[in-house]
Amino acid sequence: MVEVRYATAPDQVPGMTTDRLRDRFLAEDLFVPGEVRLVYSLEDRMVIGGAVPGEAPLRLPCPEQLRAEYFLERRELGVVNVGGPGTVTVDGAEHPLAARECLYVGMGAREVSFSGGVFYLVSTSAHAAHPTVRATLEDAEPVRLGSQEGSNDRTIYKYIHAKGIQSCQLVLGVTVLAPGSMWNTMPCHTHERRTEVYLYFDLAQDARVVHLMGRPDETRNLMVADRQAVISPPWSVHCGFGTRNYAFVWAMGGENQAYDDVEQVAIEEMR
Repeated sequence: MVEVRYATAPDQVPGMTTDRLRDRFLAEDLFVPGEVRLVYSLEDRMVIGGAVPGEAPLRLPCPEQLRAEYFLERRELGVVNVGGPGTVTVDGAEHPLAARECLYVGMGAREVSFSGGVFYLVSTSAHAAHPTVRATLEDAEPVRLGSQEGSNDRTIYKYIHAKGIQSCQLVLGVTVLAPGSMWNTMPCHTHERRTEVYLYFDLAQDARVVHLMGRPDETRNLMVADRQAVISPPWSVHCGFGTRNYAFVWAMGGENQAYDDVEQVAIEEMR
């Protein structure tokens, strides 16, 4: 199953109903047992998806929208396991992934399949081939931010970035909030040169994240459940507050890979 989401301008958002906002920016049903589901966003032409293998492995399909012979003919791929132990096989080579571990698959890989686990997929267009690399939490570049007093004690694990796993334009990592912390990415920011997608996971079934989006001075919110993803255009803020702690995969694609190339927004400036 492939769904296409078109790009959105900031002035379109104020008139949208809750249902329209969710239809345009929220991917609710990426993870279906026995299927690979994909969303092709025209925001920087990012593709996100979920693969939930059953007894038989699942193969990464090539949607006709890509106009390619195989999925990674002109693309690169980041995979994060958000379930139990699993394996990603790339052109016959097996790569085991435990929970929260990452695999980067470079342009030119022809056959990608999944077994076990629950896999989140993020793909951007590519212009050069980079090696396929597996990374654990221990391999990542951890950054501790926030505080218990601010309800945002969190650790950011950088996987695919300029000083980590090399890619053409994909930047990806996992943020884990400590127990008792609920806020993420606050104070917030925008980055006009990159689209970002958040996948919230490890969230209790009866819990939700209130994800803030839109222009900083005219925000809107989405109620997000476990294993749902929010597409954040370059002009939009992206931050949220959970009813309990959680983790999320953040992934970016666009004009550059500079992690700190952002436009900071002071809390008192938000509306």
